[in-house]
Amino acid sequence: MSGDSTVDVIQKTIDAIVKQSKEVNIPILPHINHPNYTYSISADDFVQLQNVQFFEVYNGHPLVNNEGDSTHMSTENMWDLINIAYYKKKQPLLYGIASDDSHQYIKYDKEQSNPGRGWVMVQTDSLQPSNLIDAMKKGSFYASTGVLLKELNFQDNILKIEVAQVHETNYEIQFIGVKNDLKEVAILSTSKGNKAEFELTDQYTFVRAKVISNKTNKNFFDETEFEKAWTQPVMYQKTN
Repeated sequence: MSGDSTVDVIQKTIDAIVKQSKEVNIPILPHINHPNYTYSISADDFVQLQNVQFFEVYNGHPLVNNEGDSTHMSTENMWDLINIAYYKKKQPLLYGIASDDSHQYIKYDKEQSNPGRGWVMVQTDSLQPSNLIDAMKKGSFYASTGVLLKELNFQDNILKIEVAQVHETNYEIQFIGVKNDLKEVAILSTSKGNKAEFELTDQYTFVRAKVISNKTNKNFFDETEFEKAWTQPVMYQKTN
């Protein structure tokens, strides 16, 4: 697609994908990948878009700048700020995904874009593509670069996490969210170990969890990077 601006091109592309999905009656999952690749897409660009449901919080290509730099925010920070803006506009929150963006399959090196650096874990009873996509559209998945979860549950406004323990690996579970003043994103709670939970009250707009291990992976393009997982943001649910 072509257009007058970055936002125009992206929106026309998304619209075309949505249109095709309706025409062929097959679920199709569009997402905008690696926004920090050459720093080509900003949070302000995302805020102007419609019908965007997924955000690539992690990409395994060595040139994507997931962590940002001194003048550009990280993709994770961008994700939260976009969701604040979407909440204000009464748009659905973005779900975060991870991918390896693999291109090279023979030589494994930190300068190569190899498979296995990032993926999503989907909760579904079927491996049919349509079921996987439907589950992702409902937010029934988490993003990972190596950390696996034994339990991920949000019920009665309690977000509960249990990591599948790996031998001699330590974990930190962070609950990250935004209060109703919508002023800033903050780490609301931090727990050491493989289990943690956080109770949402009506003072929070949304909360998500991030798990950081002390395990590195030789396949990563950055040897100092630890395996992680990100859950989707959840919102306080009023009870009768």
